[in-house]
Amino acid sequence: MTNKTVNVTIRMDEKVKERAEVLFNELGMNMTTAINIFLKQAIRDNGIPFKIDAFSKTKDIKTTIDDDDDLKDIF
Repeated sequence: MTNKTVNVTIRMDEKVKERAEVLFNELGMNMTTAINIFLKQAIRDNGIPFKIDAFSKTKDIKTTIDDDDDLKDIF
């Protein structure tokens, strides 16, 4: 039995897309594969496959943004 595939359209910041493509390419995959991995793991976990809370957003993301000039323009 073969799985049917569908096209999904999403909108994202151009710089996020560019940086993600570089990262995924370095990992030997494309954006489609990376998104499919995320979605399948979310289904397995029955939720987002990583922790999201106010503390991590405030501390971890802010630190990352502060350390990366390119990300300051995105957020």
